[in-house]
Amino acid sequence: MKNNFSSPGFLWPLLTIICLIIIGYGLQQALHRTSFDRRKKQRIIIGTVFCFVLWVTAITVLSYKDFFSDFQSLPPRPVIAMLFPLPVILLLSFSSTGTQILKAVPPHWLILMQSFRIFVEILIWFAVLANKFPIQMSFEGRNFDIFSGILALGAAYLMVKMPIASQKIIISFNIIGILLLLNILIVALLSMPTSVRYFMNNPSAELVAQFPFILLPSVLVPIAYSFHIFSLRQLFLRQPVE
Repeated sequence: MKNNFSSPGFLWPLLTIICLIIIGYGLQQALHRTSFDRRKKQRIIIGTVFCFVLWVTAITVLSYKDFFSDFQSLPPRPVIAMLFPLPVILLLSFSSTGTQILKAVPPHWLILMQSFRIFVEILIWFAVLANKFPIQMSFEGRNFDIFSGILALGAAYLMVKMPIASQKIIISFNIIGILLLLNILIVALLSMPTSVRYFMNNPSAELVAQFPFILLPSVLVPIAYSFHIFSLRQLFLRQPVE
């Protein structure tokens, strides 16, 4: 295991912690808007914090044991780490508890959270400058996901100022954000040292399997797609029943 925990490597866990704290705070505020009793609210907060800590700890331990560094099989293990939370997020979104929470969340919150992707792209750029990631994974190459973060700021602002247009803004932003996210995920996959590698320039994207960079596919990417799911699910819930 290489020593990647150097400046600006420490910024990856810092950004992860900040994002999880913001999510926890937002969840707490949303719970205040629900009719849940105090005990249920506490269970949800404690359960959420426990899951966050357990997941990040498991990912960290496995990365130090080089579990994710095996690129012989498909899909690569970092991709599995990225997709592992997806079923949980879908179950939560469609559960009765998750539905009630989403109904209580101001729609622009779910969009505004996506602005964290600006900082993700800056950290990826730093990693490219340090010759840890290939250039195509940054906005100097084929990664345009920074626009998702920038658009999130504008979209959230417009949703507050023009509530009547919120539905169109939500749909447009989420479609663009999902497409931009899929683009960089495909670029990253094709940059990994696997049998389907397309981008042969060095370095490869193998360091994404090691700490702290493993936090990108295992935590930060799931946060991005989770909030797209939450936003679209909430939009459906707010549609009037015929």
